[in-house]
Amino acid sequence: MKGSKANGSRWIKTAAFAALSLFSTGSWAGLYNDGKVFLTGGVFTVDGAGGGGAVPWATITGYESRDGINGGVGFTYVRLPNYDINWIGGSIGFFDRFELSYVNTKLTTDLSNVNTVALVVDALELAGTPLVGDLGLSSNGSKLHMDTYGAKLRLFGDAVYTSDSFIPQTAIGFLYKKNTTPEFVRTLNADKAKDWEAYLAFTKVFFRYSTLVNVTVRYTAANQIGLTGFGGCDLGHNNCNSDKEFRGEVSIAHLLQKNFAIGGEYQQHGNKQKGKTVDTGGLLATDPDGNLVSDLVSNLIGGVSGLTGLNNALAQNESDWYDFFFAYAPSKNYSITMAYLFLGDVAVASQQNGLYLSLHATF
Repeated sequence: MKGSKANGSRWIKTAAFAALSLFSTGSWAGLYNDGKVFLTGGVFTVDGAGGGGAVPWATITGYESRDGINGGVGFTYVRLPNYDINWIGGSIGFFDRFELSYVNTKLTTDLSNVNTVALVVDALELAGTPLVGDLGLSSNGSKLHMDTYGAKLRLFGDAVYTSDSFIPQTAIGFLYKKNTTPEFVRTLNADKAKDWEAYLAFTKVFFRYSTLVNVTVRYTAANQIGLTGFGGCDLGHNNCNSDKEFRGEVSIAHLLQKNFAIGGEYQQHGNKQKGKTVDTGGLLATDPDGNLVSDLVSNLIGGVSGLTGLNNALAQNESDWYDFFFAYAPSKNYSITMAYLFLGDVAVASQQNGLYLSLHATF
């Protein structure tokens, strides 16, 4: 027994010593590396992976070469007519071969028909007739939260050092997305609040033209990249469909200078929630046009315009995403990306186009 305890103590000490050695300044100094060319690791994406603003590339995040480790943290803010969205997270690249990432996403509704439903629910509660069940809504701005965990592995090719080859750098990536506001997701008639995705990315740098081209094929069932859940259901959560499908994505970036790039992106989306009405918990079951609801709110809280035909206004749709961007890196430690987004229809709101600002700091 004593020998067993001694061996256990020895193993604990050995593990502790190894951990201290790993995290010591000298060890990290030997692993740290920033030998890659400016911007070739990509910037901070909405999925956390290295790439463009929305599309993951086959390049590994950070500036590490095959001899070290590098990574960074990022923050992105998007202002749309009916939504505010922000992303915060980080990623780390290992020996220009493997990448791990995490990002937290928050979407807040603003002047949306979904907020109108929340207002009606609040009015019913004031009248003493609350609805059954939690819709996950707030009249002050309903929120969607999502965590995304990612991993990417470079399979073959090198976009930079073998750019004269016809073979693009190719990587496979996996993402696990979990929406932590499942009540809201169910209200939007999505089938799932969490799911996984996979993608193959192909990246080619044409040094002669100072241009990077990336094509990504994603296998997913996400609605609005997962922010509004995965798949869709009819009212009452019936006839659900969350089958995954292949979707295409493209990025093009042109270097005007070694640290300044312009470009554009396209991301194909599905439309499993097309025409599906937001689940109001039976609020409009006997009032299909929303006219009675309008009268109710008018009597209870002094009148709210624009409620007639509310049921029709709660039908959802989803568009493909486009953006035009420029990225500037004053040094390898910092980069700033600005873009104009064309997101089109997002849930119950149309014409969701607006500005995108992203900050990325590498170490």
